[in-house]
Amino acid sequence: MSTHITHTTHSPALLSEVVELLSLNAGDRCVDATLGDGGHAAALLEATAPDGMLLGIDADPQALERAALRLEPLGDRVTLVNDNFSNLETVLEAHRFRPVSSVVMDLGLSSWQLESAERGFSFRDVTPLDMRLGPTQAVTASDIVNTSSEVDLTQILFEFGEEPRARRIAQGIVRRRPIDTAQQLASVVEAIIPRRGRRVHPATRTFMAIRIAVNWELENLESALHQAVRVLEHGGRLAVIAYHSLEDRIVKRFMGRESRNCVCPPQQIECACGHRATVKVLTRKVVRPSDEEVQGNPRIRSARLRACEALGVSVN
Repeated sequence: MSTHITHTTHSPALLSEVVELLSLNAGDRCVDATLGDGGHAAALLEATAPDGMLLGIDADPQALERAALRLEPLGDRVTLVNDNFSNLETVLEAHRFRPVSSVVMDLGLSSWQLESAERGFSFRDVTPLDMRLGPTQAVTASDIVNTSSEVDLTQILFEFGEEPRARRIAQGIVRRRPIDTAQQLASVVEAIIPRRGRRVHPATRTFMAIRIAVNWELENLESALHQAVRVLEHGGRLAVIAYHSLEDRIVKRFMGRESRNCVCPPQQIECACGHRATVKVLTRKVVRPSDEEVQGNPRIRSARLRACEALGVSVN
């Protein structure tokens, strides 16, 4: 994988809304659990100046290099770690960086990741299917596409892509194997779902589903949410930006569940579960980008922001 980096920056999604919801103060310790280009991280450091500290985590070493360039002027206020946010607690323990005042998670991919010809995320790519966020991950998109059974492929496309034509696409993939490039995979889907002037490429759901499966994105998100609440100090805040309904549903249900004192059925008179609320939800309605922001960056049109405040109660 090439390590050449072009240092271009963009404004991250819902930046002002994230900063406002996190209610930052000078000297706070913050975590950007999905660092990306470092846009949210830079804003958090500005809001906690002059002595606030930030630990940034990203599974993609290229993202870490790009963020390091952006955050270099802030010197020792910044610690960057190449890891997955599913290991949040382990990373913070290793760097003696807890408890923290805030955690932010932006679950989207950066434009440069989507457009990188080496990753296989783009429908136009003629390089091998990869889709891994970290180069050390064992399973690639090619492995899933070329070795999964038709039944397993159907399940992946339906559950992770919410693709109504999952079975037909899975059948088409199995018939056309081996499929070596993203472009070939896209052509298989287009043969089943003709484009016919569609604004969104017909292979979008298929690519999303396979990427989610490759990177264990939903399982990792669920784990990271629980860990985020555990590492926050009392009154600390968590902000999460999701970009599709599967992610947003997990975040919404987690915050809803953890904001209630009991999750037992209402008809159960004597509750023995012992569950206590661990967070207070700060966004009763999901926060979306303004029309003006979407015009400036169309990729964030599906962004959905939710936030909560930790109550200092242990969460399993």
